[in-house]
Amino acid sequence: MKTVGFSTLVLILAACGGSDGGGSQQTVNRDTLTQRQRDSILAKSRIPGASGVGRAMSAADSTSARIQRANAVATDTSR
Repeated sequence: MKTVGFSTLVLILAACGGSDGGGSQQTVNRDTLTQRQRDSILAKSRIPGASGVGRAMSAADSTSARIQRANAVATDTSR
């Protein structure tokens, strides 16, 4: 039974990975966006829960700014 499941999985993966049609160009274009750009687009969408992505990005920005300020103070006092 495990062999049948494994064989099915291998066949599905082979079928998905073998196509080199027009989809590869679309993948390249999609990959040019950074993770932050994709998250920003998602946060502005009307998808339920998408506003949580925006709030998480704001919290991450706030934390990053606080860490940078702390590092600046530590650098100034160590001289």
